[in-house]
This record gives sequence, C-alpha cells and structure tokens, in this order.
Amino acid sequence: MDIFDIIGPVMIGPSSSHTAGAVRIGRIAYKLLNELPIRAEIGLCGSFAQTYKGHGTDKALLAGIMNMHTDDIRIRNAQEVAKSMGIQYHLYTTQIKGAHPNTVEIYLVGKSGNECRMQGASVGGGNIEIRSVNGMEVEFKAQQNTLLVLHRDVKGTIAAVSNSVAASGMNIGNFQLCRPKKGHEGLMTIEVDGDVKEEDVIKLKSLPNVINVVLVRAL
Repeated sequence: MDIFDIIGPVMIGPSSSHTAGAVRIGRIAYKLLNELPIRAEIGLCGSFAQTYKGHGTDKALLAGIMNMHTDDIRIRNAQEVAKSMGIQYHLYTTQIKGAHPNTVEIYLVGKSGNECRMQGASVGGGNIEIRSVNGMEVEFKAQQNTLLVLHRDVKGTIAAVSNSVAASGMNIGNFQLCRPKKGHEGLMTIEVDGDVKEEDVIKLKSLPNVINVVLVRAL
C-alpha cells in the first residue's frame, strides 16, 4: 500500500469510496461496453444504497459510464450531462448476499446493440474490485492492464492464449479462469505487467475458439 491508497486519488468529492471509487467502477463498465451507452440500469447495494444521494454516488456512477475521470468537474452535473447525451438511466436499490457494502451492479446497452453487465465494489481510498462480468465471476482491481478473454472451453485454448501473450512480450502477473460449465464458454482474466498494444489484442482475437477480448487499461 502506498500513500495514494490512503489519501485517495485527485477527485471531485466528497468521498473517495462513494465518489471516486464509483466513478472508476462506472468507467470499467464503459470500457466493457466500448461505446457510450444509451441505456443504463444501476443497482446500488449496502452503504451505496443508503447514502448515494448525500455522497453523490449516483452522479459519480453516471459520470463513469460516460468515461469521465475522477477529477472531471462535470461529475457534479452528471445527471444533466447524461440527459443531454440522450442516455436513459434508472437507479434502484438492491440486496446482494455476501457483497461488499459499497457494491453496485450495472447493466448497459449501447447504440450498436452491444450489452454488458458487471458487478463491482469500491473498497476504500478510491480503489475498486470488479467481481463479475456478464454473469461470470472475475476478480481484478484495474490497477494493471487486464485482458478479459471470452472463449470456448476447448482443449488447448488456454495454452494458445498464454503463448500469444508471452510471444507479445507481456508478462502475466495474475491469471484467473471462470468456467461455469465444462465445454461451454469460459472467461480468462489476465493481468499483465507493462503496456498492451492494440495489435496484441487483435492477435488474441484471431486465435481459434476465442470469442472476444476486452482490454481494460489500468485506471
């Protein structure tokens, strides 16, 4: 832990957990959708559900899904900005068993018809943890460049992806696999050291049995 984990990021306040962390979670959802949403369903859990109006968590999440950073002065007017961009949004409170107190679930639809669903938590000091993507369990903090590789559960696919990452000069810092059912779709979460080039992502997408690759750059 360094000093920035304690004092939090440069941000529009009032709270690193309820505001800055919320912006960052929203930005991950934006990155997963890979376009500006036209519709957003945002479910607030625990402390988020109880204090979101006073801490501006609702505005912070909206700002994040519009790809704003934690220090963007437009966060204060995120609701008006969203309306001006034609984004229909709905916030609701919910309960998620065993979830961190500052948890949110986000469902986005883009103009192209793309959809994404994710769950994340703000764990203090502006730090976040992403817990699920499109119904599959993950665990990453977006502190390193992260590759999300959706693939068919076929023998040799994990090896092919790992070899491609290595051949591109990337070092895997952390690797996780979610495979809800044998022989169906799975999701690799690969945190790598250093930069990831767009051509590296294209190579991964071209591999047999790889359905899609999403690069979440470190926040």
